[in-house]
Amino acid sequence: MSASEAEPTTTIVRDPQVYLVGRQTVDEGALTAFLEDHDVRKWTTDTDVAGEKLIEVAGRLCYMSFAKPRPGGNKAYLGHILEVGHGSVLEHSVFNVIIAGVSRSFTHELVRHRAGFGYSQLSQRFVDESECRFVEPDAIADDPELHRVWVETVQTCQTAYKALADALAKKFVAIEDKTLRRKMAREAARSVLPNATETKIFVTANGRALRHFIEMRSDPAADAEIRKVAVALLRLLQSDSPNLFGDYTISELPGGGFTASTTHRKV
Repeated sequence: MSASEAEPTTTIVRDPQVYLVGRQTVDEGALTAFLEDHDVRKWTTDTDVAGEKLIEVAGRLCYMSFAKPRPGGNKAYLGHILEVGHGSVLEHSVFNVIIAGVSRSFTHELVRHRAGFGYSQLSQRFVDESECRFVEPDAIADDPELHRVWVETVQTCQTAYKALADALAKKFVAIEDKTLRRKMAREAARSVLPNATETKIFVTANGRALRHFIEMRSDPAADAEIRKVAVALLRLLQSDSPNLFGDYTISELPGGGFTASTTHRKV
């Protein structure tokens, strides 16, 4: 099959999509009760972002500094936390994101980040991959000949998957449980799918873990796909929680793509 024939039936993805789907909330009544129980009746903060507020509460609790806060509000407080490297309090902020349009090569790298992360990924045992999408690296997509080889390869893999899944479903026809039959067929057929197969993953992580991820994976030497995700995630977090992630600067790389840097590394 030629590239011109294969390409229309192969859905190709070039860029990831990152969705910030969950944010914390603060139980103001419980927080007020704690403050009143400790004779603090006038403390307020100027952020409406729950994660930023909880970091400040956690930090102030360490020194019981609610009564005499320094000027500058939450931004100044979190800025001081970053400067002195008191990173443990950042772990009290939690974010939930869905990442789509990424390859299984990416998720193999992502799940190496363990501390402070939780994952739930699309299952190839339960989900039919007959119409799956594929994530093409920019280095291949920008070269016509490499692109042709790549498209033909993933198309062959997808065709093989469909053939195997159909044949295995017939092979397991004696199994009465239809769900089990489909699962057994798909779990065997998926063995021919490439690392480029698109997947989706739900990620929960705390602020400190996310900062570590961004610093590690937005580095110019990082894998190109995971760097795309790190920068996209940072843009979302800077918009949502600027006091926690606003110290990062995003800049364009000479060879294309973006990187991020901060003077407050490894907090």
